[in-house]
Amino acid sequence: MSRSVNMKESRKMKDVPENGERILVCLSSSPSNQKVIDAAAGMAEAFHAALTAIYVKPANYDSFSENDKLRLQDNIRFAEQNGATVITVIGNDVPIQIAEYARTSGATKIVIGRSGAKKRHFWSTTTLTEQIILNAPEADVFIIPDSAVDIKLQSRRLILMQNIRPTWKDSALTLLFMAVSTGMGLLFTMFDFSEANIITVFILGVLIIAVITVSPIYCIVSSLVSVLLFNWFFTEPRLSFHTYEPEYVVTFAIMLVSSLITGTLANKLKENARQSAREAFRAKVLFDTNQLLQKAECADDVIRITAQQIKTLSDRDVAVFPLTQDKELGDAMELDSPQYNDKTSEKDENEAEIAEWVFANRVAAGTHTEKYDKAKSIYYPISMNGYCYGVIAVYLNGRNLETFEYSVLTSIIGECALALESLRNAAEKEEAAIAVRNEQLRSNLLRSISHDIRTPLTTISGNADNLLSHYEQLDTETLKQIFTDIYDDTEWLINLVENLLSISRIENGKMDLHLSLEVVNDVIEEALRHVDKNADKHHIIVELSSDVLLARMDARLITQVVINLINNAIKNTQTGSEIKISSEHVDPYIYVHIEDNGPGIADSMKPHIFDMFYTGSNSISDGRRGVGLGLALCKSIVESHGGSIILVDNYPTGCCFTFSLPVEEVSINE
Repeated sequence: MSRSVNMKESRKMKDVPENGERILVCLSSSPSNQKVIDAAAGMAEAFHAALTAIYVKPANYDSFSENDKLRLQDNIRFAEQNGATVITVIGNDVPIQIAEYARTSGATKIVIGRSGAKKRHFWSTTTLTEQIILNAPEADVFIIPDSAVDIKLQSRRLILMQNIRPTWKDSALTLLFMAVSTGMGLLFTMFDFSEANIITVFILGVLIIAVITVSPIYCIVSSLVSVLLFNWFFTEPRLSFHTYEPEYVVTFAIMLVSSLITGTLANKLKENARQSAREAFRAKVLFDTNQLLQKAECADDVIRITAQQIKTLSDRDVAVFPLTQDKELGDAMELDSPQYNDKTSEKDENEAEIAEWVFANRVAAGTHTEKYDKAKSIYYPISMNGYCYGVIAVYLNGRNLETFEYSVLTSIIGECALALESLRNAAEKEEAAIAVRNEQLRSNLLRSISHDIRTPLTTISGNADNLLSHYEQLDTETLKQIFTDIYDDTEWLINLVENLLSISRIENGKMDLHLSLEVVNDVIEEALRHVDKNADKHHIIVELSSDVLLARMDARLITQVVINLINNAIKNTQTGSEIKISSEHVDPYIYVHIEDNGPGIADSMKPHIFDMFYTGSNSISDGRRGVGLGLALCKSIVESHGGSIILVDNYPTGCCFTFSLPVEEVSINE
């Protein structure tokens, strides 16, 4: 803690050392462990090395006192704040596992703490630090001494670890199996079995008791009772604790030691199995979280999944403070499920204030943290790359998180932030793609208009200049032709502007449809009155359905669709071609067909025929190329009415455009 924040931030940047130096620091619940971590962090900074903190979680972790667990959590957070990567492994052989991890990870230096305790007798085992030095000879080991106060705390911890709680159920089971073992021994005696078989039965009974009972005290008690029962029932003189044979003393001792060892091993295996089951469950929660978040389609789904997984992991209620559209922290999320914000949870009166602080500083706060340490809950920011997506509050209800729970919890929140970051990046990419598309459309529009509008404007300008200069010299027929050309070019420009306005309104979602019930055949007949003036150069055939076909539509827009499709056929087919307009009812749609027997449309052009600004390569009789808006406009109008438009070949030659509109049934009252 004596180092500055800037120094801590600089340590976090050294994820991969350039010089190959890797420092491994050992974590514990000792109050002076932060001194060890700080020394290791200083070494990592001096050597420009990567820093890893390792904690070996023993099988009897649950028997640790709450103070020890809290100190361990504080030490882990302190290691993370100093740029260390925290690794948790499970096992009882601490020095071997630390040395093995140092070897596999390539650690060049190991930093550990050592108490002032010394070997009291020559038969005492070597200390933890000495065992690490022996098992990791290839690494430099640096020892940071603990204080005398820490030694007392460690001794007190060893006493508190022996938390034995007998129960009536386990006591009854112990008596039952001792009685069964004795009965089997008496049965073996009737058949003249050797005493070795009887001893084996008692050891088996001790083993079963160690497996099925919870407290380890029953293993010790059953070992002692089995020796006494063997002495009472199976040695001479029977029904007495005396013995005639001195060698039975050795037999009793061996029997007692064998029973104790067997029971102790069974208890260790049972504890390891329970611990493994818990860790497997938590690992599964983390794995399931990753899988579920990958399937989430929106930020709300991500938040809900994260909250549910945290509740599953910790069996505690969760509150979520999401990010609003104004990029501010919203109120606690109230979900219609008992899994969230349980009303029985102990909430902080100033939880909104704490959440705002966490949101602003991107740092966890609440219970056992530097900020708001008196709070009843702990608050985590959902942040990544300097962007905060909200805050998650875990209601502890007086039950602190275990070290591994804390590690998995932070991993789940990290996965949540990563998923939200991915969704935000995807949204930004989509917005960028839309912006690029709009810019491309604008560029295409300007390019097409600047190229194609030049021809009619040049014609209008030339004809107007000719009228101004030579009006009196021109005969009536010539004047009529000039006026007709000016009128045609003006109509073409007006049609272009109308199409541009319509397509822009539809693309921007601002096209207001004035829907009413209309007869489709009447709309088609109205459209035929406004088609291109060159229509009389083609054979137009109208075969409309004899039934009254009703559809709810904007008659003006559908009329424009029919006009565009007929004009498209007129302009892209040879003089004298046949153009057929027909309608039919195939429930639940009304279909309108515009067919021609012209040259048709090439297969390579068909996928793009309804794209804006796509004009293809067909030549046009009047030399005037369209800007590629007519068919795109037809598609937008028809789809806005709930229909569709397609292009198919017309046999033997030509093409057929068909659009559909949902049919409208009319009641008698209407």
